[in-house]
Amino acid sequence: MLRIAHTLETQLREAMERAFPAAAAQAREVGRPLDPQLVPASKPEFGDFQANGALPLAKPLKQAPRQIATAIVEQLQANPGFTDLCLEPQIAGPGFINLTLRPEQLASEVVTRLGDPRLGVPLVENSAPVVVDFSSPNIAKEMHVGHLRSTIIGDSLARVLEFRGHPVLRLNHVGDWGTQFGMLITHLKQVAPAALETADAVDLGDLVAFYREAKKRFDDDEAFQITSREEVVKLQGGDPVSLKAWGLLCDQSRREFQKIYDRLDIRLSERGESFYNPYLPAVLEGLQEAELLVTDDGAQCVFLEGVSGKDGKPLPVIVQKSDGGFNYATTDLAAIRYRYAAVPDGDGARRVIYVTDAGQANHFAGVFQVARRAGWIPENGRLEHVPFGLVQGDDGKKLKTRAGDTVRLRDLLDEAVERAEADLRRRLEDEGRSEDEAFIQHVATTVGLAAVKYADLSQNRITNYQFSFDRMLALQGNTAPYLLYAVVRIAGIARKGGDLEASAASEAGSLSFSEPQEWALVRELLKFDAVIAEVEEELLPNRLCSYLFELSQVFNRFYDQVPVLKAEGATLSSRLALCRLTADTLKCGLGLLGIATLERM
Repeated sequence: MLRIAHTLETQLREAMERAFPAAAAQAREVGRPLDPQLVPASKPEFGDFQANGALPLAKPLKQAPRQIATAIVEQLQANPGFTDLCLEPQIAGPGFINLTLRPEQLASEVVTRLGDPRLGVPLVENSAPVVVDFSSPNIAKEMHVGHLRSTIIGDSLARVLEFRGHPVLRLNHVGDWGTQFGMLITHLKQVAPAALETADAVDLGDLVAFYREAKKRFDDDEAFQITSREEVVKLQGGDPVSLKAWGLLCDQSRREFQKIYDRLDIRLSERGESFYNPYLPAVLEGLQEAELLVTDDGAQCVFLEGVSGKDGKPLPVIVQKSDGGFNYATTDLAAIRYRYAAVPDGDGARRVIYVTDAGQANHFAGVFQVARRAGWIPENGRLEHVPFGLVQGDDGKKLKTRAGDTVRLRDLLDEAVERAEADLRRRLEDEGRSEDEAFIQHVATTVGLAAVKYADLSQNRITNYQFSFDRMLALQGNTAPYLLYAVVRIAGIARKGGDLEASAASEAGSLSFSEPQEWALVRELLKFDAVIAEVEEELLPNRLCSYLFELSQVFNRFYDQVPVLKAEGATLSSRLALCRLTADTLKCGLGLLGIATLERM
């Protein structure tokens, strides 16, 4: 109900200004107009909205808050636009003003959304490009459970921002450059030279094993270290043999990553660390011009403001090592400059979002501070780190296999689908249903992947969460199967003869609601636009999950307690309209989480 909330806010502010013109003039002089403090009502019995703006006026006006609230209400009641929108306001407690929308206004909002593919969610005004940096696996390593959260949180945020009308650039900042390639190429030259000359001479699993061997040799063998570093120099210098080997390794990893992305329905544009190599020297030049660069033990650094080490001295962000090499911070600074730079010299972004684990929070805080002090963030630019916690096992520790290895993402997704299939076959047997194999595979794949995504997204991303197949695949509780079943239940109404399509053509005067369960569902449905705006601003997908779960619960109470198909006339069409709008809202909301829905399951 964003539009109605904005209208009410304007009407309340005007009423406050008419009731207290001197206070309003004084507030405008200091650039802070009177604030109605309009919020959604905390309980249904308090109406739809609550205005708390009378309370902070008590001290400057030297009046009781209830007296102030009464004066505001008198002015509201004199406004025909307000009386058309709301029933008579109620003053509660010390001076809260409770507002209840007229039933005909609520019915009109339902009708508007039935004919609106955006379900009342407005397109943002003055949209500007947004960069969402997420997933970011490393070349020559398989994607593991640690990549799960960044990939699906980043995808969901990108979907919400796109839905609001922002041009979104989804960037995959893959680790495709650095010392590890010198190690790997040096090792492969000795043990599997074909991998450096022929595409797919070894599969990625073998490549990962070779990487581990190379890392061990690098740590234990000084001669190997020297050769590896020489190989890095060749690569950075553009040696054609080294570049060919690097390209083959990147291509092989890229194809394996894409299999995971296709499976999860993730869209990404790859722009790895190597892309920013030509821009690294300019980072140093820019920091030098901004008089931020300091030489410390041969390294080029920027010392942070307000961040000190144990010795009390400011901590540095090193942008060039004493041996002349660059590091992650340098690359990240180059990326920030490029992303904010105007097209065609950059992406022209006005909001840049990094979705990484919380362990990188200090790194990004330092890099962001340096970028701001260097003047690389536009005045209206937003630079945000979206941190997330760990995926844990039942023991509360980082999720591992029984052998103690990191869980491969491919294996985790396979097991989710296998378990969903086993659950489905048991349910079909219990219900005496017979379905063909194509149906079983489609439902199992949809439910299994949905369960993994939703279990992650429904958690507050900032916290760690315990991974449990049993919990995420349950048909009860705040799970994907529970939400998917609500959509299936509504599809079942259509199969039983309920004309949901016709209900979409309802007119405001034709909708008739009388039961409290109907009004509860109406009000829940009309919260969707505000929830989407909140996720866009706060970057917390769990807010959308909580809303969809609550909507499913309210719908199920409505469906269980109020007859739908047995109703007649306007009551039947009105209840079918609610079913239709519920299905549309659930499908849209789940789609923004990257979750496909089903007609049967």
